[in-house]
Amino acid sequence: MIKTLILTVLLASMSMPGEKLVKTKITENIIVMLPKSFFEMTPSDIAQRYPSVRKPIGAYTNEERLVDFSVNVSATQWRSGDVKIAKDFFKASIINLYDRVDIINEEIKTIGDRQFIVFEFDSRINGDQRALGNAEPIRGYSYVQYLIVKGKTIVFSFNCPAQRKELWQETARKVMNSVNIKGNI
Repeated sequence: MIKTLILTVLLASMSMPGEKLVKTKITENIIVMLPKSFFEMTPSDIAQRYPSVRKPIGAYTNEERLVDFSVNVSATQWRSGDVKIAKDFFKASIINLYDRVDIINEEIKTIGDRQFIVFEFDSRINGDQRALGNAEPIRGYSYVQYLIVKGKTIVFSFNCPAQRKELWQETARKVMNSVNIKGNI
C-alpha cells in the first residue's frame, strides 16, 4: 500500500506544472515551449482525443494523459482582415460545443508579430442521467488560440480537467505566449 502511494506521488510529480519548459518543434515553422515531461501522443491517443478526419499537426500530453496541448488546422477559412468577425464565430462555436462555458478571458492578442484570437474558459458537459456510468458532468479548463494566416486557421489548444486547473493555468498561459511562427505556414 505504501509502495503504491509513493509510486503515485512520484508519477504525479514527474509532470507537475512549474517544471521547465523546453523548445518543441511542432513543424518546420511552428515552435512552442512545452513542459519537459510532455511527449507526442500515440496514434491511439490521437484517435481517442481527436476523432476527426483531420489529424492534428502536433499533439502532446503529460504522463497521466490528462493534460494536453495540440495544434490543428481548422476547416474554416478566413482572411487576415476578418479577425474581429472570426473571433465572434469562434466564440459561438466554443459555446455550442459544451453545455456550459464560463469565459475567463477573450481577446485579440499580438504574440511576436502575429494576431491571435484567444479564449480561456472553463467548460462543462452534462452527464446523461439515463446512462449507466455517465451521470457525472465532465468539467474542463481550456486555453485556445486561433491564428489566421494565408486563408488557413491554425488552432492551438491547451486542455486539462477542471480539478487540475489551479495547477496548470499558469503553465498554459506561458505555453500559449511562447508560440513562435517562422515564415509562412
